[in-house]
Amino acid sequence: MNEQAVPESWRAALAPALASPEARKLGGWLSAREQAGEVIYPPRGQRLAALAMTPLDQVRVVILGQDPYHGPGQAHGLAFSVPDGVRPPPSLVNIYKELEADLGVVRTGSGSLEHWAVQGVLLLNNTLTVAAGQAGSHAGRGWDAITDACVEAVVKQGLPTVFMLWGSHARKKAERVPGLGKGNHHLVLASPHPSPLSAHSGFFGSRPFSKANDFLASMGRGTIDW
Repeated sequence: MNEQAVPESWRAALAPALASPEARKLGGWLSAREQAGEVIYPPRGQRLAALAMTPLDQVRVVILGQDPYHGPGQAHGLAFSVPDGVRPPPSLVNIYKELEADLGVVRTGSGSLEHWAVQGVLLLNNTLTVAAGQAGSHAGRGWDAITDACVEAVVKQGLPTVFMLWGSHARKKAERVPGLGKGNHHLVLASPHPSPLSAHSGFFGSRPFSKANDFLASMGRGTIDW
């Protein structure tokens, strides 16, 4: 992984992780897979979009995903988001349903969550690449060292932040981050994943968006225009 590819606001915080053996192997492994003809999503130039659109010192909310969408044209570097013009996947549809039930925000036709990212919502997947049509195919290849460090950097800033942990994978990731959820001044909102397989088991009705805004406002960090 080339350190210069990391947005400037994140470089110092991620420097140790980028120097780890796992991260050093990652770039070479990705290049080898591409040279072997593997189609990888999102394309180069978009893999660190979450960090580019949400500078470290502006993070107010962290939403953790697992890995990018693996269908053509879906992944663009922001967890749960798809580019304008691409049909929202089922999990995103359920996120929109909960948003409308929670805050009355009516879903538009767009599946892009860029308007969240520029307001300080870090839409971070645990693994930032995936092979076309193969969910989870790049897990355990080195992204964990980098994305764990991203979450840890947000915690260490000391600014009151909301962490939305949707599903067991997100909760397990958070457990690896020192200080998160240990009675500090962050708000951790954990619920089932918005996938159709689990949304009715507690994601629907969890009201994460209003809870996040209530917390941020109480801490003097404004609110998100969801």
